[in-house]
Amino acid sequence: MSALDDTLTRLLTLHPKLIDLSLDRMRRLLGRLDHPERKLPPVIHVAGTNGKGSTLAFMRAILESAGQHVHVYTSPHLVRFNERFRLAAEGGGKLVGDDELRAAVEECERVNAGDPITVFEITTAAGMLLFSRHPADVLLLEVGLGGRLDATNVVDAPLLSVITPVSLDHADYLGDTIESVAAEKAGILKRGVRAVIGPQTREAMAVIERAAQRVRAPLSIAGENWNTSEEHRRLVYQDDEGLLDLPGPKLIGRHQFINAGVAVAALRASGLKIPNHAYETGLLKADWPARMQRLTQGHLVALAPAGSEIWLDGGHNPDGGRAVSVALADLEERAPKPLVMIVGMLGTKDFEGYLRNFSGLARRLYAIPVPDADRSLSPGVIVEAASRLGIPSESASNVEAALAAAKALSLEGTPRILVGGSLYLAGDVLRRNGTFPE
Repeated sequence: MSALDDTLTRLLTLHPKLIDLSLDRMRRLLGRLDHPERKLPPVIHVAGTNGKGSTLAFMRAILESAGQHVHVYTSPHLVRFNERFRLAAEGGGKLVGDDELRAAVEECERVNAGDPITVFEITTAAGMLLFSRHPADVLLLEVGLGGRLDATNVVDAPLLSVITPVSLDHADYLGDTIESVAAEKAGILKRGVRAVIGPQTREAMAVIERAAQRVRAPLSIAGENWNTSEEHRRLVYQDDEGLLDLPGPKLIGRHQFINAGVAVAALRASGLKIPNHAYETGLLKADWPARMQRLTQGHLVALAPAGSEIWLDGGHNPDGGRAVSVALADLEERAPKPLVMIVGMLGTKDFEGYLRNFSGLARRLYAIPVPDADRSLSPGVIVEAASRLGIPSESASNVEAALAAAKALSLEGTPRILVGGSLYLAGDVLRRNGTFPE
């Protein structure tokens, strides 16, 4: 265990609940730190259920292609905690180093003086210290959970707010209706600050519009103020400023055209000066691990059936599963291969809703536990649900065992293997494979 890991483990004793949505503790700590949240570069604040990380990845790639220096704050991490903090640097950002991150976290710990605070809150405060002390043109700030009471929602005057598509997730914290979830996401809207809104259900959009009216936040809405479409595998974007005919995004799946469109709309609405060539270059450069990521080398790839494809995706709710299943169906249409799934999920997720997307598509499913996750769903429960949906299923102890079982299958052709259902599982797979996000 590293010194940084030791520090993070110690912080758990201050407030053992991993999630306790409130802004009071965060504001108290930031006040003691002399308000680093007021000394940040211009902030683009992003909330939503699905697509936040990919949208940020597109924005970062576009901005950096335009020569901008960009800080990025995202969560959760996959392999190393440092992935949450990307500091602006010449030629592209870099993850913060262990020593600098530990020093910032320990400074926050000293100032907090033993008062209750969650690990996410204190590390978000540490991020704001780091971002305030390093020059940058823009900070891309991702909401951790919800929006209204999320620790990132202490920036009073961001440059822009963004809400990606809203759907049900984290019902125990955000409510079990689209309207309740949308209300939490819309809590990031600020008085007079423009907001770009990705495609939404009618119910979610109604809630967001009411929230915007209350704070007089002007909205730029998908399908009303801007439009995107996929034409011959290219992204066509149009708003009042004109039309952009852009290359299809590097990230795989139709849903990435939606996320790329939200990113383009956000940057067009931001007022930042971005030449058209930066949009083109950025869409082709954007990378976001564990979102329909193909693993082509490493320990686990060597264990897989010869000639097979291994895809990794951290989607864990019904809409995330739907996006992945459509992407896999598109791959199947272009290059048919029998689909084998390796799935691990947390018990807090709608696992049956996720799995339903793959009924009729998957030839075999191996259910595994999510390593080191107290809330991991029993593989037997996943097997029962998948079997009810007509997906032949069995349990395996881990991803290596599942790959070995897949190797013994009698299939017509080499398989296409999807490992999915949890970002925590995706991080474990990347670590086991020796593939580390940079």
